[in-house]
Amino acid sequence: MAWSEFLWTTFGAMLTLCTFSFLYKDNPFYKIAEHLVVGVSAGYFVILLYYTALTPKLINPLKAGAWWYVIPGILGLLMWFRFSKKLSWISRYPIAFYLGIATGVAIPVEMKNRINSQLYDTISRVPDFSGSWWIGLSDVLIIVGVLCSLIYFFFSKEHKGVFGGLAKIGIYVLMIGFGASFGYTVMARISLFVQRVQVLRDWVDTARTGVGFSVVLWVIALVIVLLVIMEIIRHLMGKPTEASS
Repeated sequence: MAWSEFLWTTFGAMLTLCTFSFLYKDNPFYKIAEHLVVGVSAGYFVILLYYTALTPKLINPLKAGAWWYVIPGILGLLMWFRFSKKLSWISRYPIAFYLGIATGVAIPVEMKNRINSQLYDTISRVPDFSGSWWIGLSDVLIIVGVLCSLIYFFFSKEHKGVFGGLAKIGIYVLMIGFGASFGYTVMARISLFVQRVQVLRDWVDTARTGVGFSVVLWVIALVIVLLVIMEIIRHLMGKPTEASS
């Protein structure tokens, strides 16, 4: 590995350690990493949107003679009045126009993907035990779970007796669904953590086997120790004593 590549890898490893320092408490190291990541991400997405959205959907059509693209361009420029205290009211009109169009486009899509498609798949699902008994049992559980969940949201009838029992089963089905979604989110975060730990491991292996990299590693470790000592001293000096309080 070249020196330049190792230095960039070291920089990424230092930012990872600064991010993990939040497990101790909120500190300047974490704030530096947080601000740097937010700033770099914002700059990256600005450039990305320029080349993937603004250029192909506004600049290129205008160059091709599609003059009517001036209208969305003007609406986009009017949104920048949001940063003016006196003229911020101008930005309300393009934002309202955009939200109206976006809502009109999103509602049919969401209805189709989240309601109609799932409803059709549930209604058309016929339990078939001829092949695998597990597939047939899964179909039955899906149908029963959907019906019980819908019964739970039926408030025109008091939840008592058999109706109340089915509504209670619907609660369990909803809790299982929410728990599975939460577990999936947690596992996704754990996978990110494992990835960063692997980066640190690869960085340590490279620093250990590389020629001259051990010197850089010791220097970085010394800098970290000095920064930690400075943070401890700053904390102790800023903490009021019992006598002064």
